[in-house]
Amino acid sequence: MQILNDRQIRQKIKRLAIEIVEHNFDEKEIILAGINNNGMTFAKLLEAQLKSFSKQKIKMTRLLLNPAEPHSSEVVLEMPIKETMGKAIIIVDDVANTGRTIFYAVKPLLNSLPKKVEVAVLVDRAHKSFPIKVDYYGLSLATTLLENINVNIKEVNQFSVNLK
Repeated sequence: MQILNDRQIRQKIKRLAIEIVEHNFDEKEIILAGINNNGMTFAKLLEAQLKSFSKQKIKMTRLLLNPAEPHSSEVVLEMPIKETMGKAIIIVDDVANTGRTIFYAVKPLLNSLPKKVEVAVLVDRAHKSFPIKVDYYGLSLATTLLENINVNIKEVNQFSVNLK
């Protein structure tokens, strides 16, 4: 069942970018850290919107981790950790399920002292098992643990979010 269509997703990306600028208006630079592939794709969509109406410097990086077993290997931040010191960092993913992936994604930032760390997702599911607060979300959804959210934003003509 489709819960967001292309027009709605594009509208939510624009609104999220506006919220990010409003909450970070005094920042000279914002770092968007996309988690793996879908998070990075969503971060790039946010970056394009942010650059369309803000003069702030937007830097992109990727956080690489194994969502199924995040403790099994090192969480890698693709930018030098020293570049995050004193900066506003927004961890970006397509869906926040239990919060586990985002929880572990913060790990490399513990070796730095960012000014602040926030979280942006397209879909925030309401059943967190980890102490994660999503700061920016396109849609908050209460689902059962058996239902899956499928976000189609990568290499498609029409964006969509489906509940299965």
